[in-house]
Amino acid sequence: MAMAGCSLVSTFPLKLKPPKTKTSSSNLFHPELAFVTSHLSGIKISYHPSPMPLLAPSPKFLPLQPLARRVCPFTGKKANKANKVSFSNHKTKKLQFVNLQYKRIWWEAGKRYVKLRLSTKALKTIEKNGLDAVAKKAGIDLRKK
Repeated sequence: MAMAGCSLVSTFPLKLKPPKTKTSSSNLFHPELAFVTSHLSGIKISYHPSPMPLLAPSPKFLPLQPLARRVCPFTGKKANKANKVSFSNHKTKKLQFVNLQYKRIWWEAGKRYVKLRLSTKALKTIEKNGLDAVAKKAGIDLRKK
């Protein structure tokens, strides 16, 4: 007597036929036990498919400090995708990064130095318009830094 979707006798090596069920996100495993016979001793072995997820969930972690991205917080400049063109006109993709610099700038309103990572374009803008005006336009709070 055979159960639907299960094999009772297997040959060498031990083969298991998975139960025929519709695969959906809510029902991944068959609820019934499956039986198979060992080729060595002829004993019936029962097993229950363990409800393991097919893909392990990615670990959710929060970094302790924000990652230093290659983006200027004042101007919003970021890397540009471009082609590197060889003499034979062979084009290869490359990234043109922003010229970011770590700078200590005197903040007049706070009466202290503020260490910032900004682009050279933002540095020129700060020299022209002042740190408070550029930070206010970019929406950056200098008291946190």
